[in-house]
Formats: sequence, structure tokens, C-alpha cells
Amino acid sequence: MAAELTLYTNPMSRGQIARWMVHETGVPHDVVLLDYGTTMKAAEYRAINPMGKVPAIVHRRQVVTECAAICAYLADVVPDRDLAPPPADRGDYYRWLFFAAGPLEQAIITRALGIEVAAEKRAMVGFGTYDEAVGTLEDWLKSHDFVAAGRFTAADVYVGSHVMWGLRFGSLPTLPAFEAYAARLAERPAAQSAKAADEALIAEMQAAASAS
Repeated sequence: MAAELTLYTNPMSRGQIARWMVHETGVPHDVVLLDYGTTMKAAEYRAINPMGKVPAIVHRRQVVTECAAICAYLADVVPDRDLAPPPADRGDYYRWLFFAAGPLEQAIITRALGIEVAAEKRAMVGFGTYDEAVGTLEDWLKSHDFVAAGRFTAADVYVGSHVMWGLRFGSLPTLPAFEAYAARLAERPAAQSAKAADEALIAEMQAAASAS
């Protein structure tokens, strides 16, 4: 019998964020692995996500794409896991969830692409400068163990994934606040189980590629 939740992903993608969030919920789920350029671009999957990108989830016929949206959605539909603050206390929760999805990611990608935004154009890009975006998050994490509500929430899955990825691959500076935050999140059993699942799949893919 099919599970009520299906995760469409590739282990070498932002699908790692969605898998972590799914593991945090504890909801039984199916996983559909997609390949870049083939099944990810096929009509069957484009009917779910016309962008032909992962991750996506289908939960009780409800399609959700975009990692931040997946995190927020799953927190709401599995309330017993307490992965979101009460609605009246969600200011910081929404603030940092969408800060990471907007200014922070824009700043990181722009820098990675080698794009230098002229000073007179900075008001147009939203994040201002890379240093401003990074510094804003750093200042918050200097005085907060988690980004919202004084405890772990779904926002930490998304923000934390950016920080952990950034530290690993050098797209974020190795600042003490970031390192301490990443270390706290890495202790979560769901983060560990999701990471193990994706790393096992990556190893299989690499072995298959070497054998071909």
C-alpha cells in the first residue's frame, strides 16, 4: 500500500534538505529517485513539478515544491512533532525561513557565479552584499541557539542546511557562530538518518558510474 507522503529527490541535490525534514516528521513515506536530464525532465515528473527540479513532495494529493515551503508545510501537517511555533509566535520563524530562501541564497549563489553587483545596483538585488547577508545571520546566531522560539523548528532544517552546506563547501565563512549552530543541528537523529540515507545512495551512484 502506497504511503500518504512521497518524496521526489536526488541525493546530490537540495533534496537532502527535504529528506531531513521528512525524517523529522517521522511520517511513513515513499522515495522516488530521479536522474538529472532524464526522469527529472520527463513528462511524468513535470506534471508534478513543471520546473523539472527536485525536491518535491506529494502528500495526500497535495503537491509542494521548494525546500522552504516543504519544511513549513510538513511542520503544519504533522503538528504533534512541534516543529513550528504557535501561529502568534511565528515572527522569527518566518523571518529566518524566508531570509535563507531569499537574501542568503541569492548572496551565496551570486558570489559563487562570480557576479559582482555594482554599488549603485545593490538596492535591486535584495541582499545588498554577501557580507551584509552573512553578517546578519551571524549576528543572530551569536545570541540564539536556534533561529526561532528558543528551540529547534522546521526553520532550522532549512537555515541549518544552508549553514552546514556552506561550511562544508566553503560558500560560507567558518565563523564560530556558524560552526556551533551546525554542530547542534548535526546531533539530531533525523539529520543523521537522512544524511546516512543520502550518502549511501551517493556511494551507490558513484560505484555504478565507476563500473560503467
